[in-house]
Amino acid sequence: MITIMGITTNQTLRDHRCADCFRRGYQRLLSKHQITDKAIVQAVRHQLEAHIEANSLSSPEMQQQLSRHFSRLTGIADPFAEEKRISNSQADSLYHEWKPKVKQAANPELLALRLAIAGNIMDYGAHQHFDLEQTINEVLEADFAINHSERLLQEIKKAEKVLYLCDNAGEIYFDKLFIETLQHPDLTAVVRGFPALNDVTFQDALQAGLHEVCKVIDNGSDAPSTILNDCSREFLHAFQQADLIICKGQGNLEGLLPEADGRMYFLLMAKCDVIADFLEVNKGDLIVFNP
Repeated sequence: MITIMGITTNQTLRDHRCADCFRRGYQRLLSKHQITDKAIVQAVRHQLEAHIEANSLSSPEMQQQLSRHFSRLTGIADPFAEEKRISNSQADSLYHEWKPKVKQAANPELLALRLAIAGNIMDYGAHQHFDLEQTINEVLEADFAINHSERLLQEIKKAEKVLYLCDNAGEIYFDKLFIETLQHPDLTAVVRGFPALNDVTFQDALQAGLHEVCKVIDNGSDAPSTILNDCSREFLHAFQQADLIICKGQGNLEGLLPEADGRMYFLLMAKCDVIADFLEVNKGDLIVFNP
């Protein structure tokens, strides 16, 4: 049981609004991949409604199960492959634009941190469209709704082992910029073990050159989050050994916040009303939060 911004919880971060979000998301997937076979469409919708009715899983766990059913029924192993390719290409260009600016900044670590949070907008699970360059400009001027950034930067310097849990493809380029700016001697970045929405996998990390600035492992899971009982032994060992854990994005917040682990810092943009209401912030607000 944990208390956050006046709210005490020992349950998953999910309410009735999540159901409509899942319905919209899978309707978009069916349309995008031009799936018109009535039997497949009905089977996808049946699985969706059955999971909504059961109401026994957290949102990331539910998304994991639905994604598995969708891929099995349609034969599409990575439904967001094209979105990830576009995101990586766009972010690669911006990474090279911002790298010299970060080096020349009065506070390089804080600027790189802000850019890493701006990159969190690249989430096709939450948004169909977004303007990354506009988001960057807004993030550079915006205040953090929950701001534990100074504490985070100080704790990173003191920590012997840092674990950095990545989130989305594209966003990984801004994570790389933040990580190489930190220059921590023992930082391990973690990606998803298998395709999960548009989340970053090992292939995306290699494409971004993340392995050139830190050690990279995958968590062995296909959940769009970090669900500890679904992760690999290698990841769990790294998780247990870490002095500090940086958790990017809403999915990692949903999966790990109930752990009530003081080593964790959550870096995200509040992209939906459920998370915004839970944290008592506005949708679109920037969060650096240590529970």
